[in-house]
Amino acid sequence: MRALTASLLFAAALLLPGCADPIPQDRLAYTGEWEAPTVRLVITPDGHVNYLRQEGNTKVTINAPLKRFEGDNFVVGFGPFTTTFVVQKPPRSVEGRYVMTVDGRELVRVRAFGGAAGIIT
Repeated sequence: MRALTASLLFAAALLLPGCADPIPQDRLAYTGEWEAPTVRLVITPDGHVNYLRQEGNTKVTINAPLKRFEGDNFVVGFGPFTTTFVVQKPPRSVEGRYVMTVDGRELVRVRAFGGAAGIIT
């Protein structure tokens, strides 16, 4: 029983550093549901990222907390297991739509969360 308790505590300690923090106010434009023909990206105001890219037989999914921003890029993951999303063009308004270019793909925001709809950084 003692070994089980120690194992559970160790597992919990590993997960704690991966907990998401709320998105900073100056980055709220990143939040929302973003889409392209082969990509769906959801960034919530509480700092969670859900990513799906399906091209042919290749499917990539990431469901993890946002750890930090590095310039325009954002890093998601748990502990040492991270992925950096490279943002070539941060969120901006183009012809009445919000768009963002991530990993070479132009994404269109199809749904905003809370006060994110009109915030452009």
